[in-house]
Amino acid sequence: MRIGVFKFASCDGCQIAFFDISDKLLDIGFQIDYFVEAQSENIFDNFDISFVEGSISTPDQEDFIKKIREKSKKLITIGACADSGGIQSIRNFMDFGQILSSVYPSSEYIKSLEKSKPVSDYVDVDLEIRGCPINPHQLYEVVVSLYLGKTPSLPQYPLCLECKRKGNPCVLVLGKPCLGSVIKAGCGALCPSFNAGCYGCYGPVEKPNLYSLGEIFREKGFGDLFEKILTSFNAYNRVYRERYEKG
Repeated sequence: MRIGVFKFASCDGCQIAFFDISDKLLDIGFQIDYFVEAQSENIFDNFDISFVEGSISTPDQEDFIKKIREKSKKLITIGACADSGGIQSIRNFMDFGQILSSVYPSSEYIKSLEKSKPVSDYVDVDLEIRGCPINPHQLYEVVVSLYLGKTPSLPQYPLCLECKRKGNPCVLVLGKPCLGSVIKAGCGALCPSFNAGCYGCYGPVEKPNLYSLGEIFREKGFGDLFEKILTSFNAYNRVYRERYEKG
């Protein structure tokens, strides 16, 4: 099985998960042909699976992701940037010209798309592995499942279920803002386990009840914090976008 690991606009954090499971990958005979982060010699040819980290933020990236899709039997996005635009997609809701001029003294030399978008806005994606960063155990589950020819089993339920399993008290009930009821599980309820609210790095479940949770936030006096938390790691997720467009 021939593998490619690619990076676009991101912090590199999700690629690091491959190092966490590298020994296991070698045990099952995976051949990684392209992985600039990990090796000096890379072959860009045909791939059984391409893993893609990062959002599409420049014209060159838009061209390259289309080439990767053409060369790949399966294309899997890893992490919030590739799945939902990432932190950098916060700019999508601002004046792009003002952002450029405030950061760069000579912005005319910057070749950037006006919006930072998920990979799925440009090509077909076979599977998303959520997280910021992704969970190495989920990555290994996907790799082994595809190697065996079966469908990967990733959590589709809300984070609240993980809290219940661990016996965590509900931090929202205790008076802290938490998105756990609308966010996909997968992190092991890391933040609530340390008495902090979930801020949504795994992105929304399929049909999140954002309206009701927003009402609870307002009732508890969190003000506009609900909107601020949503427009962070997964700011340009399709579910959130639909909500913004509806007003």
